[in-house]
Amino acid sequence: MEPIARIARANPADTVELAAVAARTFPLACPPSATPANIAAFVTANLSEIRFAEYLADPQRLVLTASHDNRIVGYTMLIRGVGDDPDVQRAVPVRPAVELSKLYVLPDYHGSGASTALMTAALDAAVEWGAGCVWLGVNQKNTRAQRFYTKCGFSVDGVRTFQLGAGIENDYVMVRSSMR
Repeated sequence: MEPIARIARANPADTVELAAVAARTFPLACPPSATPANIAAFVTANLSEIRFAEYLADPQRLVLTASHDNRIVGYTMLIRGVGDDPDVQRAVPVRPAVELSKLYVLPDYHGSGASTALMTAALDAAVEWGAGCVWLGVNQKNTRAQRFYTKCGFSVDGVRTFQLGAGIENDYVMVRSSMR
């Protein structure tokens, strides 16, 4: 497979495509115990075109895309801060912090370098924002993602719960404290 051609900052014209990629990729990160109804509820509430438009308008967020042949094949989202979750507050040792909220790539582009390119661009952006660390939540059963994040310098520093529709999932909080 040829490498991904372009990493770019998402813009309002990308919302339809971002929502479509999100709807295809988010279920892949969910554990087998997650019900289709809970996954669909999360996608509707958090990954719609309207929500992506809100994310793109939020100055505390940055959405980056990976494109191939002028088509979005993956994306990532950064959010400044650690939020209000007390479990995350305890797990994130360095401030200022940036959350790597999402990093998803279409299955046909797994192994293409798209995830690594998105991660590199996200970490570079976090450094530009002056982050002391980057943190993320990853389902405890998503070992593939955990391996990737570990390879990128993240380590497990805590746990949290994650609301998925009407269900509750268990995540690891992974942190990368070294930003260089």
